[in-house]
Amino acid sequence: MKQTFDFLVLGGGSAGYAAARTFHEHGGRVALVDGAEELGGLCILRGCMPSKTLIYSAEVLHLAQKGSIFGFEGETPRANLATMQARKKKVIAEFSEYRKGQLEDGRFSLFRSRGTFVDANTIILADGTVLTAPKILISTGSEVKVPPLPGLSEVRYQTSDQVLDLDVIPPESVVLGGGVVACELAQFLSRVGSKVTLLQRSPRLLKEFPQAASDALQRAMIEEGIQLELGVNFKKFKQLEEEKIEVSYQQNGEAKEIVTGFLFLALGRVPSVHTLELQNAGVELLPSGHIKTNDFQQTSAPTVYGAGDCAGPHEIVHIAIKQGETVALHALGKKVKPMNYDCLLSVVFTDPQLAIVGLTVHQMKDRGIEFLTASYSFDDHGKSILMEAKHGYVCVHAEKITGRVIGAECVGKDAGELIHAMSVAVGLRAGVHDLLKADWYHPTLSEIWTYPIEDLAEEIPEVV
Repeated sequence: MKQTFDFLVLGGGSAGYAAARTFHEHGGRVALVDGAEELGGLCILRGCMPSKTLIYSAEVLHLAQKGSIFGFEGETPRANLATMQARKKKVIAEFSEYRKGQLEDGRFSLFRSRGTFVDANTIILADGTVLTAPKILISTGSEVKVPPLPGLSEVRYQTSDQVLDLDVIPPESVVLGGGVVACELAQFLSRVGSKVTLLQRSPRLLKEFPQAASDALQRAMIEEGIQLELGVNFKKFKQLEEEKIEVSYQQNGEAKEIVTGFLFLALGRVPSVHTLELQNAGVELLPSGHIKTNDFQQTSAPTVYGAGDCAGPHEIVHIAIKQGETVALHALGKKVKPMNYDCLLSVVFTDPQLAIVGLTVHQMKDRGIEFLTASYSFDDHGKSILMEAKHGYVCVHAEKITGRVIGAECVGKDAGELIHAMSVAVGLRAGVHDLLKADWYHPTLSEIWTYPIEDLAEEIPEVV
């Protein structure tokens, strides 16, 4: 059986749904193909929402365990993972049911199957159904990366899926990796009561973030009792008796090994595209495995688009949504701006949180932009001191001539919330003198931005 549509979407996550919704709003007939066990996508089911729900529970527990610092006594609280999981499932159910309803409300022809390319305009489903459309979007997301390390595929490792479904606290755990997922969930495991050792191949955590941000997080994690083994070279993984796993590695020329009953593999994710038969459509991949796209998300086959985690370059929900909307408008022939990441906003939900927006120092130097930078530390700020939230700093980058804010960093308590003040500034091309015209209430965490902003305003004359 063959069916024809105006637009065909593979994958019903954030990018796919945004594209399908936008195309439908302009009158197009849309087919959406999703063969996942549950509808909703990674963010809702196995990513953002479940992880942040559990991380916040662990943060509240961590604060409660520090009661003596804030002047109260009582029995030291302990984690009850069963209760945490029950709350997580309740929260996630609300989001997943809402998204499921959106996908099944009749706006799209929904096919609960997996598809492969026949050519650049044709998909065949598992049951033999053939779907055709003049434009097709690939938004199939990502999956856990299992690198070809000696013996790794032969041991019983855990992934983020299993960590997010834990109902029993492992007495100890070993985390492989030092990226966002590794750091967030390593701290979660530690705070609910597991003795955590983190093994990272890079010499620092979160290597994509500024060095100062990595340093601040490393100090906080070590202070909490997490053992960080950085700059390691994995040599061998071996399954032992009694469900134990031996990890052999080298660090600073010294051979080391560690035995664990809970090995958490968090060495990144890879695009879920290997079953799509992309070669039939002429779709090329980048060396990273991501789909190669232009600024309008078109692949090497002009009628095929890629968006979301499978395309990159940033695996972030709001970016996936923007990409999906861009795809739909471009496929419709509408006037649409190309994707631009100069205002990119990124957040890591560790404690302290890490958040950056706009251009990084490295990007500004590469582009030859003359800029000035000013920073201020949370350990010298009134509100953060009284909250015992002293780890971290804020930093603002501004153009040397105009004073326009082009980037900012925030590492500290609720950095993911605080960064939005600078996200607005970057997005609206505001200058440091503009920001000083606003009220900044005392005592708040947000007013910490005024210190670097005032320093920059003193160095940069106001343009009138």
